[in-house]
Amino acid sequence: MRRLAGGLFALVVLAAGCSGDPAGQDPTTAAKLANTQPSASSAAASTRSFTVAASGDVLIHPALTDQATEDGAGERDYRPLLAGVKPVISGADLAICHLEVPLADKGGPFRGYPSFSAPPEVADALLDTGYDSCSTASNHTLDQGEKGITRTLDKLDEVGIKHTGSARTEQEAETPLVLDVHGVKVGQVSFTFGFNGIERPAGKPWVANQLDAQDVISAAKAARAAGAQVVIASLHWGTEYQHEVTAEQKRIAQQVLADPAVDLIIGHHAHVVQPFDKVNGKWVAYGLGNHVAKHEEPRGTTEEGVIARFRFTQDAKGGWSVDQAEYFPTLIDLGPPIRLVLPAEGGGSRQDKALSRTEQVVLSRDADEQGLTRGKP
Repeated sequence: MRRLAGGLFALVVLAAGCSGDPAGQDPTTAAKLANTQPSASSAAASTRSFTVAASGDVLIHPALTDQATEDGAGERDYRPLLAGVKPVISGADLAICHLEVPLADKGGPFRGYPSFSAPPEVADALLDTGYDSCSTASNHTLDQGEKGITRTLDKLDEVGIKHTGSARTEQEAETPLVLDVHGVKVGQVSFTFGFNGIERPAGKPWVANQLDAQDVISAAKAARAAGAQVVIASLHWGTEYQHEVTAEQKRIAQQVLADPAVDLIIGHHAHVVQPFDKVNGKWVAYGLGNHVAKHEEPRGTTEEGVIARFRFTQDAKGGWSVDQAEYFPTLIDLGPPIRLVLPAEGGGSRQDKALSRTEQVVLSRDADEQGLTRGKP
């Protein structure tokens, strides 16, 4: 079982709470990725905790594919691009990505903005980095229509990454994603504000989830009914290139986190970092910025992001809540070569500026006074 020994963030009592690897799956991921009901042994543990790491937009512009082709000596290999964050991602008990773009077949065609179609090898690199699940509801979900959704989800299934936010069938859309994290059942739901003016196919609104606070709550309740003990909402929202949280984001966060069905909100879409905050006693990371991207006109802020890491711990009554919240600044070093890195103090003017700006934005709603700290890789 991957990440069984997580140092400070490991399970305090593990033996009673772990479930075995599902047969036939990769043992590095299988233990956490079963959509099953809670086991009797899970309920028997006295004190347990687990960590969740989440990151921002995976936005595959053509320059990233050129870099991957160079790194792979003619074959596309995105693993070197992501290697800099692998220790943080693979070190979490559950790692969640946001795959903003649809995937193409191996032979393409591959496209960038405004209608994305990314190489399928992206999914292989996400798995290698340590991701267990990806949200797939974004304003680009429908860029390649239903076929693009099918190709994307087929490829994620092939490599063993779970997914939610878009669906190939109505039955799939109605089946909650509940992940097994060391015997704890964690639900994930995914919604987006819209689809860049593209209409969902007639009679098939279920192909991709459009953001509505009550729909998020309903999906979370369905995940609870399917056995989830913790539910995380991945929300694609906000205004592009704007650090400030919109009134709409605040309204939705207030409504969603007022309901006991949802424990945490992870946000993305703005392509720049947005603040962390506590709403109704629960954390919301309004926007994690870009995880990987290469815009035609980099702004500096579009190359900055954060990885959020939250530790959930069970209380004496069996409930779960976050007792430790951290953020890890990230930076897309445009090189050459292009690399995603964890910037360090004294790493140069660009890294120092990124660290300072990211900290200022992340803490702008006094998240540090509510317990948020900067993580150490």
